[in-house]
Amino acid sequence: MFKRHLQSLLGEELQFSPAVALLGPRQVGKTTLALEVARNIPHVYLDLESDRDRGKLAQPELYLESHLDKLVILDEVHRAPGLFPVLRGLIDQARRSGRASGQYLLLGSASLDVLHQSGETLAGRIAYLELGPLTVLETGQSAQDALWLRGGFPQSLTAPSDARSLRWRENFIRTYLERDIPQFGPRIAAETLRRFWTMLAHHQGGMLNVAQLARNLGVDVKTAQSYIDLLCDLLLVRRLAPWHTNTGKRLVKAPKVYVRDSGLVHALLNIESKESLLSHMVVGASWEGYCIETLLACVPAGVTGYFYRTSGGAEIDLLLVWPGGELWAIEIKRSSAPKVERGFHSACDDLKPRHKWVVYPGQESYPLSADIQAISLHGLCEKLSTLNRW
Repeated sequence: MFKRHLQSLLGEELQFSPAVALLGPRQVGKTTLALEVARNIPHVYLDLESDRDRGKLAQPELYLESHLDKLVILDEVHRAPGLFPVLRGLIDQARRSGRASGQYLLLGSASLDVLHQSGETLAGRIAYLELGPLTVLETGQSAQDALWLRGGFPQSLTAPSDARSLRWRENFIRTYLERDIPQFGPRIAAETLRRFWTMLAHHQGGMLNVAQLARNLGVDVKTAQSYIDLLCDLLLVRRLAPWHTNTGKRLVKAPKVYVRDSGLVHALLNIESKESLLSHMVVGASWEGYCIETLLACVPAGVTGYFYRTSGGAEIDLLLVWPGGELWAIEIKRSSAPKVERGFHSACDDLKPRHKWVVYPGQESYPLSADIQAISLHGLCEKLSTLNRW
């Protein structure tokens, strides 16, 4: 079993907050992590997709009041939306009796579904954490190529062969389309949404043009926008926003769009092996998306990721913006001998970042110029993790 980087943070949040929501896609390891954190403390686990466990909550106040001295883990909490007002009352009741933290751990497969339900009723009583697929920091650098090809869902990564891994991801996509997504919104034909998801994979790292996607799919713009919103809310797709600043330059205003897990990109495009990936036209965009997702999973709390691009060609693949306003500029290259292009230099002249990094597939770290450092993905993730101030 891999030790997740969120494990210590989750434990800390439970010491300070009455409720914690751990959000992430299905099969990413939320239940495993929750049970590991709760292993040495009194707890109760309820899987709300189980009829038996949902039945225990037929009268939720009565059941939960009998476990006020334990951590109650509620898995797939979106299946019981009426629970949130009950939890608020029980949290306040426990506070009055002297217990102010570590009461409820809520596991959910979507950001919007859980956040909207819990945000109003549990304001000031809940902390939110997001668990993504495994990263190279959690698996070790030797697994980097496998992580990139297969993605970071544990069962996909640890499958006995590339073929079995691809099969697992194909089944994952089918299950999401046919069973899971209908739970979170209006019914959408599975084949239509699969075509849309596949379009995004082909367009990995491209500028989001909803009108063009709508035309290609044969739907109106509002419908295409709702598909994007849904996949983002399910934590399967990322919109990377452009960084706006007063440089006097014409800036690109549309976000970039990425399918978040590289293994799902490859499954949607039927790429089974590393050899097939290296000869596919998506290879550069896939590597870029994989690196961006990995780095954003490792940044300290409060650090936000953007990209920067001007109409004149200045560009930064990933711009990390720190709470105090400090900027880190990151260029992502597939080459084992990376070279910095003029667009990156121009963008850095515009923004004056504190640090300039070029992430490449090698393992060594070395200077490319007086103020630009080539570094491995694992190396930069390590630097970011040491700066974490959870």
